Amino acid sequence: MSRKETIAGFYDQHGQPYAGGGNFFVYQREAFACDVTQLPSNRRDFYKISMITSGEGIVGHADKTIHIQQPAITFSNPWIPFSWEPTTTDQKGYFCVFTEEFITPELRKGSLAQSPLFKVGGDHLFFLEPANQILLTRIFESMLQESQSDYANKNEILNNYVQIIMHEALKMQPPTDQYQSGNAAERISSLFMELLDLQFPIDSRQQTLQFKNANEFATQLNIHTNHLNRALREVTGKTTTEWISDRITQEAKTLLQRSSWGISEIGYTLGFEHSSNFNTFFKKHTSLTPNQFRKTIVVN
Repeated sequence: MSRKETIAGFYDQHGQPYAGGGNFFVYQREAFACDVTQLPSNRRDFYKISMITSGEGIVGHADKTIHIQQPAITFSNPWIPFSWEPTTTDQKGYFCVFTEEFITPELRKGSLAQSPLFKVGGDHLFFLEPANQILLTRIFESMLQESQSDYANKNEILNNYVQIIMHEALKMQPPTDQYQSGNAAERISSLFMELLDLQFPIDSRQQTLQFKNANEFATQLNIHTNHLNRALREVTGKTTTEWISDRITQEAKTLLQRSSWGISEIGYTLGFEHSSNFNTFFKKHTSLTPNQFRKTIVVN
């Protein structure tokens, strides 16, 4: 899998200087070379909301692609591959990008966390009626003005604008002319596997798994847990829990072999608050405790 593109890389793709030092940026599309910049399918380590008011192009989210020929708003997040290919040069509109640090606890627990707009399996593109376009244009113009202010608490205001945009998009009907590869079970299985792989490898003691069980994966994919299990059984012959357990076991073995971290530290990064639970899990899947496994590596 290719590495996620950073905001600095995003600026570089557009031939724009990146000064850094922030976690929220908003621009007019015509001022950011969106008419000549093609973005290949890749995951980014930031969120992006883009409103296209003029111009055409082909946008891709995961395995869905759609030709935009009218005003639209799109949402992308770090979990799904995103691509953009402009097909005309009259590109106008707005976009904002923001990092994980911009997201407040209130925003994460509210609409941003639960809305299908920012889930792997949710709707990510909405066509705009004239009234929608007028309202969202005002919001983006307000964000542009606020982002340039010296107000100490401007991020709180910008957070509120993001929430308003998301709620407005939820009121809209998603487009119906999306094309999905394969059947539904294959698509769900593919999205699950991508989301599972995105959590690995574990590179630091501060990194922990965000999704640890079938329910959490199903919620992120915006489907019922039973639906996810049926799809995986049909396509792979294994349940969601079996896939998760196998991948966690694989990563645990790697960390025990290649790192000097303590057993409790490894367990914590893999979603186990107590080392005893990690020991029980690891022994169930390998017939050895973590300590015993690590000793066999030293002996061999």
